[in-house]
Amino acid sequence: MARLEVKVVPGSSRDQIVGWLGDALKIKVTAPPEKGKANERVVELLAGALGIDADDVAIVAGHASPSKVVAIAGLDDDAVREALGSP
Repeated sequence: MARLEVKVVPGSSRDQIVGWLGDALKIKVTAPPEKGKANERVVELLAGALGIDADDVAIVAGHASPSKVVAIAGLDDDAVREALGSP
């Protein structure tokens, strides 16, 4: 299982994986930061980018913070970084 640090910017003009900020992946989502909507969109966006089911992606820390830790089942850290274009 891979663990990924992400920096989320909710309420953006479009959904996109921006790129790496050091060890964290910056993600912009259009969803607002209320009632878990932005978190849900982050999970969907990461799952789509990795070509896996959204059920295999879970936010495990930072639910109410822009800085989050995401667990990804079925992939290791190297596979995730390669798929997401690690620098």
